[in-house]
Amino acid sequence: MTTPAEPPNGDSTPAGTPAAAADSPLPDSPAAAGPPPRRRHRWLRILALCTSLTVLALAGGIWYLYRHLDGNITTDTVTETELKVQASQRPPETPTAAENILLIGSDNRGNGNEKYGQDSGTQRSDTTILLHLSADRGNATAVSIPRDLMVHVPECTKPDGSTTRPRLEQFNWAFEAAGAACTIRTVEEMTHIRVDHHLIVDFTGFKNMVDAVDGVEVCLAAPVHDQKAHLDLPAGRQKLDGEQALGFVRARYSLGDGSDTERMQRQQAFLASLVKKVRSDGVLLNPVKLYPLLDAATKSLTADPGLDSLSELYGLAQSLQKTPTGAIRFLTAPREPYAADHNRDQLLQPAADQLFAALRADQPVNVSGGTPGSPSSPTVSPTASPTDSPTGSPSSPPSGTASPSAGSTPPSTPTFDGTTADRDICGKDE
Repeated sequence: MTTPAEPPNGDSTPAGTPAAAADSPLPDSPAAAGPPPRRRHRWLRILALCTSLTVLALAGGIWYLYRHLDGNITTDTVTETELKVQASQRPPETPTAAENILLIGSDNRGNGNEKYGQDSGTQRSDTTILLHLSADRGNATAVSIPRDLMVHVPECTKPDGSTTRPRLEQFNWAFEAAGAACTIRTVEEMTHIRVDHHLIVDFTGFKNMVDAVDGVEVCLAAPVHDQKAHLDLPAGRQKLDGEQALGFVRARYSLGDGSDTERMQRQQAFLASLVKKVRSDGVLLNPVKLYPLLDAATKSLTADPGLDSLSELYGLAQSLQKTPTGAIRFLTAPREPYAADHNRDQLLQPAADQLFAALRADQPVNVSGGTPGSPSSPTVSPTASPTDSPTGSPSSPPSGTASPSAGSTPPSTPTFDGTTADRDICGKDE
């Protein structure tokens, strides 16, 4: 039997097979189709797993941050319970989407606030503002209530369970004696406006919120040196950090004429500048900027059950995005020296009733005048001025006439001294 000859150079290719065909893989061979199917599937599974883990980690991180911020808020169930007991004595709920929120700045000296004074075991309302949000969120009105205003305080339940008798007293006595529920009831009796929600903010929270937005601009007509308020500031436009801002809004005797009136005006101007800063920097739409602000705010907040969650607070903030800064107004409840003691205040009528009637009717309130908060501005008690009379004659009723009753619609929209969030802090219109 004859054995086929070996190909030259040791080539084992069968005789008669073209060399090119021997060196090239067949079109349907594994080498021509790429990696084996099993290997491709394994890489796809790894990619899918990595993607899933990334999404889960991101979702878990967001959920953790949300729960952290949500858990920062303290719910004021005590006030909610007390107000339910007094439900029949309160004004009716607003039938529209308009909301009235009472903002209380507490000077509680505990819980990290000891550096601002001795902790006596009680707290006082250093600042109280009634914030009215119109139903369409087209405007917002913040009314400061003087702490020295003489008002009728209804019967209230104290923390120890005892009750106080109705009495004529300074406004801030209500919070010190019987807490937020008593303050809310006092505001409702004075204004006939139903308070839908309340928020309590302490010193540390205010300071941290200012720091979270990288400071807020103010304007001083003269240098300020006040050791008690921790202030050492030059004159002119400048940006305050949280500690300086707290001293600025709380200082009384080293700025201006030392009156509580001017201090409230200064607080209003500062809040207007803060609102403007938040809006102009796009904080509410930027998660990187928003988180530090929310963290600072929620840590210091005590809220009623209707505003005690992050989603509710964020929804409120988002709804205010549509409110023009020029329609966010700050003013003080019209007042004059109390007849029996000029170191105290009383409501100025009929201006006060006109203001409260306008808010009950969800009507915008006009403000005009200088820049409250600037030491160079004259201190003038807010008074109503005629604005809507077609002949230019006074549209408000003469002194001594009956004031508008609760729930009535004011005949005209009065104008009060105040400021808006679009005003320049140094008094220049923009």
